[in-house]
Amino acid sequence: MRQTELAVKTLAREMGFDLVGIASAEPFLRDEDAAVQRVRGGLMDGLPWYTEERVRKANRPEALLPGAKSIISLAMSYLTGEPKPGAAAPRGRIARYAWGDDYHGVMKKRLRRFAEALPGAAGRPVRTRIFVDDGPMNDRAAAERAGVGWFGKNTNILTPSRGSWVLLGQVITDLELRPDPPLAKNCGECVRCIDACPTGAIVAPYVIDNRKCISFLTIELRGAIPRELRPLMADWVFGCDICQDVCPVNRGTEHGTEPAFRQRRDFGAPALLPLLELDDDGFRERFRNSPIKRAKRVGLQRNVCVALGNIGDRSAVPGLIGRLTRGEPLVRSHAAWALGRIGGQVSADALEAALAREPEAEVREEIETALAEARDPAA
Repeated sequence: MRQTELAVKTLAREMGFDLVGIASAEPFLRDEDAAVQRVRGGLMDGLPWYTEERVRKANRPEALLPGAKSIISLAMSYLTGEPKPGAAAPRGRIARYAWGDDYHGVMKKRLRRFAEALPGAAGRPVRTRIFVDDGPMNDRAAAERAGVGWFGKNTNILTPSRGSWVLLGQVITDLELRPDPPLAKNCGECVRCIDACPTGAIVAPYVIDNRKCISFLTIELRGAIPRELRPLMADWVFGCDICQDVCPVNRGTEHGTEPAFRQRRDFGAPALLPLLELDDDGFRERFRNSPIKRAKRVGLQRNVCVALGNIGDRSAVPGLIGRLTRGEPLVRSHAAWALGRIGGQVSADALEAALAREPEAEVREEIETALAEARDPAA
């Protein structure tokens, strides 16, 4: 390893990055073509910002930084321990990356410091542009090319020491660095992630149908969750880790040490009924500086209703009735669905009363369907 590359990697580790690799800034043509085909095939429907134009930009580093020569690919582990459950049941599940502070802020601050110190490590002025996953940059393609990890069949980057429990960041630079070779690793014949996905979102190795993914349904989707998918979502209320939990590469991986990623409150296994009672101010306060804000209050309460319906705990009935009578239309419709799933006379009476006063046609349809299920003695 030449002196400059060694200095760059030493700097990255001194700043708290767990993994670092270097890639060339040539276009990611294979990845661009695959992403365009997914857009055209409708697999990215529901993400209006994910366009062919964005795909092409994301896979051409020089379009993001004219004169780009190299990409420094960095990763931090967010594996910080096991969930600490809320004090009361029923409880839900939140994807591990959202247990602590919003990683965008943590990673961007660290990347800016790294980029500012890069000229000192390189011994000359350096132009840079940084990216976490909210910018138009193909982080996973860069991480693969830089030897940080390889693509798993669930489309996550798998790393030898940290598994897939990593957050990726990229620094595109005009500094010409010797690239690292990609890892000579793959998933072989393993298909555990494909078999474990409850909604069948991994439609083929390395191909996700975004429309079925629990992470999309609980975070990005702003409307009603398709009824046929709701029973498959179990108790997930923000994101999903199933395909990572079953991955053999994630067994025995090293834990990260970043304090910002440690679990806040009961975010690993939150008590669900208090979440139904949050107003906008309460939501902002509880999830300040948390990735969970992205779901919005109404979206999170929609997800909580689905989780409660799947858990089937009758202690949730009063809280769900409260949302059925006082919630926004989206929340009312999913509260109705949950009451139908739980069933019983109290649920049926509440649904019948709500039907008599509900002004929204879509919510009325949900209530009618739920009422029939709640009254069904075979349910």
